[in-house]
Amino acid sequence: MLFLKEFISGAQILFVAFGALVLVPLLTGLNPAMALLGAGVGTLLFQIVTKGKVPIFLGSSFAFIGPIIYAIQTWGIGATQFGLFAAGFTYFIFALIVKWRGIGLINRLLPPVVIGPIIIVIGLSVAVSASQMAMGQSGGEQVVSYGASIFLATVSLMTTIIVSIFAKGMLKLLPILSGVIVGYITAVCLGLVNFEPIIAAQWFSMPHFTPIEVSWAAALFMLPVAIAPIIEHIGAVMAVGKVTGEDYTKTPGLQKTLAGDGLGVCFAGLIGGPPITTYSEVTGALMITRNFKPKIMIYAAILAVCLAFFGKFNAILLSIPLPVMGGIMVLLFGTIASIGLKTIIDAKIDLMVPRNLVIVSVILTCGIGGLILKIDSTVNLSGVGLVSILAIILNLLLPQAPETEEHVPN
Repeated sequence: MLFLKEFISGAQILFVAFGALVLVPLLTGLNPAMALLGAGVGTLLFQIVTKGKVPIFLGSSFAFIGPIIYAIQTWGIGATQFGLFAAGFTYFIFALIVKWRGIGLINRLLPPVVIGPIIIVIGLSVAVSASQMAMGQSGGEQVVSYGASIFLATVSLMTTIIVSIFAKGMLKLLPILSGVIVGYITAVCLGLVNFEPIIAAQWFSMPHFTPIEVSWAAALFMLPVAIAPIIEHIGAVMAVGKVTGEDYTKTPGLQKTLAGDGLGVCFAGLIGGPPITTYSEVTGALMITRNFKPKIMIYAAILAVCLAFFGKFNAILLSIPLPVMGGIMVLLFGTIASIGLKTIIDAKIDLMVPRNLVIVSVILTCGIGGLILKIDSTVNLSGVGLVSILAIILNLLLPQAPETEEHVPN
């Protein structure tokens, strides 16, 4: 009876994380089945490394959406997988830094004036894609009629907004999933869902594996992208600790949680799934249910692995119309940017200080403007990867303003 109760709790955790988990592959063109498999196995690897002491479930990372789209267009899926696999090693580097010097050095390298604008770039760098999908456009072509697309996007967006603001209890944790379900039902009523692939799909099937292609250019592009979700991971581990009353930065240790997350990222990238990260929705579920057993995360992971082999289910996911995703993206990417803005505000970053103004301005302009740094004919840096490196260099090189410095308004 206890097993059944814990398994249902695990299923509930997966249900909370599900909408965001499968959204990333649907937006980027990766296989949803691989996202489920990567999240499931990645969470199990995390629990093994941390010896089953931290109640955390790992799901698809939003930070990689823009970089994945760009990498697939530039180098192809196989090379992108290699880049995502390589991104996991950034976690190992940070784990070694924490073990060597503690979290103080990370705070020195990545203060809020660096992290805040980087997160803003993550959200706004793909804002154009969100609007295009909401209008039913893909690759510059109108794949769904404009009128129907705007209507579907509006329904999905409004549902997500209403649930996130007005819903109570567990439902409040499911705004994305609610938006997708209502948008999908609306699309079915409008005759915009093709059921033939669903009918043709097998009930159970082996997920399609895309061969990995070694590309150091893609790896160099993806490595710095992991910085933002690493900071998110550190914050999430501390947040979960506050909920459960445990200090997981000491036991099992932040270096182990980072290493476990990194190992999961490597596995997910290797099989063709998006990198995984901690989910605030899961932390919210812990607060509501008060079930802090890490074992329920293991059950959630096992269920995710099982769903990866459910062919009909994955065919349904792939049948979701483009505008439904676009409507949710309009809110999602803006929310990511807003989190970056909140990071700057909470840290009381004074933009009247020239040093701070320079760092924020350079990051936003280069990141959103699409600046590309060409190293040679095959290797270049752009997007989140480029601005992360620029931000760290500027933060280290520019002199700190005197604490007593006063700023007289013009």
